[in-house]
Amino acid sequence: MTKQNPFRYFKTSPEIIRLAVMMYIRFPLSLRNVEDLLHERGIDICHETVRYWWNKFGPLFAREIRKKRINRPQNYSNWKWHLDEVFVKINGETHYLWRAVDHEGEVLEAFVSKRRDRKAALKFLKKIMKRCGKPRVIVTDRLRSYRAAMTLIGNKEIQETGRWKNNRCENSHLPFRRREQAMLQFRRLRSLQKFVSIHSSIHNHFNHERHLNNRETFKLQRNAALAEWQQLCAA
Repeated sequence: MTKQNPFRYFKTSPEIIRLAVMMYIRFPLSLRNVEDLLHERGIDICHETVRYWWNKFGPLFAREIRKKRINRPQNYSNWKWHLDEVFVKINGETHYLWRAVDHEGEVLEAFVSKRRDRKAALKFLKKIMKRCGKPRVIVTDRLRSYRAAMTLIGNKEIQETGRWKNNRCENSHLPFRRREQAMLQFRRLRSLQKFVSIHSSIHNHFNHERHLNNRETFKLQRNAALAEWQQLCAA
């Protein structure tokens, strides 16, 4: 069966659509910021067009990135996971964003819930283990929900807690916090879940670990990631 081209009904070129989606999700920019930057390049579109593009093509791009990365086992380390949750306001109501990263900062899963109890922690752990398997070590904070959930699924012996041990996950929240501020927070739980799923995949794709590599290696990885992005959803 021939793969259908998702851009077939759009007058705008796929290159411009990919550029607009990348700028909005990867960088802490508002819709109007993206509109102004594209206008500087001679591309005249409305900010609502950018909103429509990322809502339609963002999940497609993220899904294709995940498929390519999950076929390469070296990108998903099961040595050590870091789990943490952050408070997120949705229409003034507190929700919880659960996030898991590996020891290299790769975002493995993001999950939004209304509560921070054992049921939510169990659902989060089952979701991540279904996708990535079982790790050797899981580092968490001292939230009791983690221990209760891990006891049910038999992971209690591999849990680690301690001061400063979970700094890897704490630091990984910063890109999301910058995006949250640029978007003036969120209005619906469903839109938050959709955005964090897309944002985590694109963050992984462009995460070149420049602090660990020299300048030449970083430039090669950056060019490869950009070239791969420009071929997403190509017919």
